[in-house]
Amino acid sequence: METQTLPINERARKINEAVERVVNRAVRSRDAWLASLGLGGRAAAYDDERYEFVGGAADTLRRKHYDKSLRLLWKAEVAAPWSSFRDCNAHERELTDLAERSLTDGERAARARITSAEFRALLDREYTPEQKRAVVAILSAIGHGEAYAWLVSASLLTRVQSTGARAALTMQVLEEAKHFVVMRELIEAFGVEVPRQSAWEYLLLEGTLKAEGLDRFFGMNVMVESIALSIFGMLSTLPGLEVLRLFHLDESRHTALPVAYFNEFPMSKRERASALGRLRRLKMVLPTLPLVMLIEPHLATLGVDAFDFAGSVMRKVTTLSTRAGFMDAEGAAAQNQVFEGIFNAYCRLTRDGHRQKRFLDAETTLGDVELAVERAAFGAAAPASA
Repeated sequence: METQTLPINERARKINEAVERVVNRAVRSRDAWLASLGLGGRAAAYDDERYEFVGGAADTLRRKHYDKSLRLLWKAEVAAPWSSFRDCNAHERELTDLAERSLTDGERAARARITSAEFRALLDREYTPEQKRAVVAILSAIGHGEAYAWLVSASLLTRVQSTGARAALTMQVLEEAKHFVVMRELIEAFGVEVPRQSAWEYLLLEGTLKAEGLDRFFGMNVMVESIALSIFGMLSTLPGLEVLRLFHLDESRHTALPVAYFNEFPMSKRERASALGRLRRLKMVLPTLPLVMLIEPHLATLGVDAFDFAGSVMRKVTTLSTRAGFMDAEGAAAQNQVFEGIFNAYCRLTRDGHRQKRFLDAETTLGDVELAVERAAFGAAAPASA
């Protein structure tokens, strides 16, 4: 695969990596100490160094229960044709006798390719070792995020009101589970070491899981899922990564869920106006800044400007935040201006000849289908083309 590698500031890269290692040791030591005292610590029973939940992969158990449950998942459109459910695609209507009707044909084909020797050979042929490491570093960052999305969406089941909201979250739990196990196999197919969570991912995801009440909607569906949507939209046109288009479609629904929920059950005026609430949510966002700086070399290897990517994500986050009621338009504009200033200030320090740029106008999503999905989801907030 041919890409135009972008130059990076080596001194900034080394500083960012050194700072991350120090903070990583500190936050993990703090949480281990708190856990030893029974005072909390890490909330997730998740082993990011092994890229598994605590207890190991237990793939036999997964195949007997998770995979089987998906194969046997019934569709209301078939079982109760008199109902208002329309939950089958055209192929499923024709092939209702097949056990795997919980997966679309595209998902089934993509999963089969992921486990094949042919797929691994394709990756070896299309990617240099450096490009493989870059793709795995970027995908694993959101792969760890899928583990937390699974946990957070499950935890929200007891927090939301209405049958419809719980049904929607139940489907998100199933989709996050599918994302995690399929993503894990996809990443492992590249045959390079899967990195642990960085300190910044750790702080972002643990902060989301530990958030109070429906602030988890902000941390996960608005913040983390917007990052996931943008990563999948950015990488889905690369060789062998077509399955990410299916992930991208799921994430577009996940990011929309808080908006739909708060349209039905709006936050109170007090919740909307809460300065403490805005401060809590800002604190959840802050780890994304050093995270972008840390993964800049990996994005550069694939020809992507890290701050174009960050600007695209931030635009989506503030759009969703205002629609859901987490902030007003004035606050969103002010926040965007602050982040735009930070992005440009960092680039002036680390890039020779940098000129002021509107990073929040950038778009790193590629592919006509993906751009159309985002235009439908974000409307005027999404560019008409890449």
